[in-house]
Amino acid sequence: MITITEASIEDITKIQEIANITWPRTYGEILTKEQLDYMLDLIYSDQALSKQIKNKEQLFYLISDSESIIGFIGIEHNYKNEAITKIHKIYLLPETQGKGYGKIVFEEIGKMALENNSNELLLNVNRFNTALNFYKKLGFEIKETVDIEIGNGYLMEDYVMGKNI
Repeated sequence: MITITEASIEDITKIQEIANITWPRTYGEILTKEQLDYMLDLIYSDQALSKQIKNKEQLFYLISDSESIIGFIGIEHNYKNEAITKIHKIYLLPETQGKGYGKIVFEEIGKMALENNSNELLLNVNRFNTALNFYKKLGFEIKETVDIEIGNGYLMEDYVMGKNI
């Protein structure tokens, strides 16, 4: 059984632990080690996560199975003042993948989105990320191709994907 509970400042270390496990697996063949380290520090530093959680820039949730925390999500309702829930982050530990947990998490995000008057889910995915096929199976469609400068000469080369709910 999967449970999703809102994260707090006290959960930052757990979010960082999961990011440090999942990111090298997810992006290790896509990004250089230097870019990977830069992005982890940029996005998952104590300061960045504290600011996002305190200011509710993103709502963070921990994903647990019956034994332990296995992942996290970061979402934003009313994205750009529209009826959209933006999924900024969704990471599950590698050993849990392929067990149907991802699908369950997306169903729960959809329920939260509807409760917050959203009619669409939106996410960005690296154009070379194997998760792209998973998102397509869930009904997401590519809406746009974007290159986002993140500093230090690095780009995020993403697809923006959306799904009506």
